[in-house]
Amino acid sequence: MDSPTPAMLPVVRDYLLLGLRFDRLEEGFVDAYTGDPALRRVVASEPPPQPAELAAQARRLRGELEGSGLGPERTAFLDVHLRALECSARKFAGDDVGFLDEVADYFDVRIGLGDEDTYRAAHRALHEVLPGSGDLAERMRAHRATEEIPPERLNECVDAFASALRDRVRTRFGLPAQERIEFEIVTDKPWSGFNYYLGDFRSRVAINADLKQHMSGLPHLIAHEAYPGHHTEHCHKEVGIVAQGEHEQTIFLVNTPQCLMAEGLADLALKAAVGPVWGLWAQEIFADLGLRFDGELAERISAAAAGLLGVRQDAAIMLHDQHRSHDDVARFLQRWSLITPQRARQTLRFLTSPLWRAYISTYVEGYRLLSTWLGQGPDGVTQEQRFRRLLDEPLIPSQLR
Repeated sequence: MDSPTPAMLPVVRDYLLLGLRFDRLEEGFVDAYTGDPALRRVVASEPPPQPAELAAQARRLRGELEGSGLGPERTAFLDVHLRALECSARKFAGDDVGFLDEVADYFDVRIGLGDEDTYRAAHRALHEVLPGSGDLAERMRAHRATEEIPPERLNECVDAFASALRDRVRTRFGLPAQERIEFEIVTDKPWSGFNYYLGDFRSRVAINADLKQHMSGLPHLIAHEAYPGHHTEHCHKEVGIVAQGEHEQTIFLVNTPQCLMAEGLADLALKAAVGPVWGLWAQEIFADLGLRFDGELAERISAAAAGLLGVRQDAAIMLHDQHRSHDDVARFLQRWSLITPQRARQTLRFLTSPLWRAYISTYVEGYRLLSTWLGQGPDGVTQEQRFRRLLDEPLIPSQLR
């Protein structure tokens, strides 16, 4: 007979109720909730929450963590997440919170502007590997055009990569037998892809058709949202620590350290599943679909462009900390990221969304932190074993640092 799940501690119940109240302030703040549905009903029956009161609740709960009966790791997890919720509530209440402090409170990380010399070095590297000659941005746009997936072929490409990655992840990291994903194509969204985790090892993954999908990007997108990214992480935690009684893991809240950890994990997912030679692996799958893709070239371009990781975070700092105009920031994005004006405006839409404006740091700092941590394991511990820890354990950025 299975052991019963440990009872929920009062401070954890109050944390879940607090998190659910934020979804009444801003729909979508609760990214996923798989816990007791009775708590949702409690929140739905309450008067509309007031942001200042939610901030006070977060502060009160932080003060109650010591002596709550939680172990040190669960206490540390809840402490940084309650700090993030207090900051969100203050923002909703209209408090003036500086952007850099906002990011620090949300994501347990300090950020700053990148170095344009690093971006120049990345451009020089791209000059060496991109086909053709002349203007670098034009060459990048021309190359991306050759990689565009015909819209009528997108569904079958998604299915092919999801199937191939699922097989690898099932062997390498394990998956519940009953897990499944429904993919859908959507429009009019500020992001390129999104995982909606539904509980019981099920996800719905939306892919934004407004943004042209490219052959070099699709394997990363499917790995990021599905295998072994967001969907796989949710499945591992649901079958593991949630079943063991860590009820705080039944809620996933936007603008918290959970997000930085999850996005860093997901951005490293393709490498974890396939290894560094992902391009040649993807080339074979596209070939089976009758599509030509130069995987080796894609790997070289990806490596050269790695130095541009911080450009989008710099754009957020320019917008929200330096108060630069949208036109200035769009030109900055086009110059350094070598993207079209349309793509720059789409990025600006994400960076100016009230809910998502700080979120770009989860990708930039999450990738930096987790890739460093994965590469610095003790002797005898593989990167695959370290990646499994990210899937299974509720780690926070300050722990990894």
